[in-house]
Amino acid sequence: MTDDTRDVDWAEAVAALPRGAAVIVRHRDPRAREGLARRLRAVALARGVKLLIAEDEHLAVRVRADGLHLPQKRAGRARAIKAAHPRWLVTAAAHDAAAARAPADAVILGPVFPTASHAGAPALGIVRFAQIAREARRVYALGGIDAASAQRLAGSRIAGIALIGGWTA
Repeated sequence: MTDDTRDVDWAEAVAALPRGAAVIVRHRDPRAREGLARRLRAVALARGVKLLIAEDEHLAVRVRADGLHLPQKRAGRARAIKAAHPRWLVTAAAHDAAAARAPADAVILGPVFPTASHAGAPALGIVRFAQIAREARRVYALGGIDAASAQRLAGSRIAGIALIGGWTA
C-alpha cells in the first residue's frame, strides 16, 4: 500500500515487487493519487503486478486499474462493484470479524501488530487475528508486518501479507 506520509520512490518500490503481487494506491490527495496511479500503471504492467486504487472507482476506471480497495465502511459494496467490473480484483479493509466476512475477493485485516501508519490504534494481536482469519474469506495480514512479525503468523490461515513500512524500509 502506498502512503502519502512517507518519502518513497513508489515507482522503484513497485518495480521491486514480485510478479503476481499487488499495489494499492491509497494516497489521500486526489490529484496526487491520480498522478501516482498513472505513473505506477506502466511499472505494474511491466512487472506483472496488479494495480488497485483505494476507494475511487472512477479513478480506477480512468487509469485502467486491475481493481479497487474499499475501506471497511464501504466493504458491503464489493458485490455490486464486482458485478459492474467482473474482471476487477476487489479487496476490503477489515478491523473486526464482521468486516472480515465482506463479499470481497480478499480482505486486508489489521492492524495485527502496532504500526506507525495508525499510531495508537489497538492491534488485534496474533490470537485474535488468527480467530478472525479462520472465519473470513481470503485474508491478508496488515499492520506492523516485517520479516520477523511475518514469521509469527506462521500457522495462521492467511493468503499473504500486506505491507507499507515493511515494504519500503
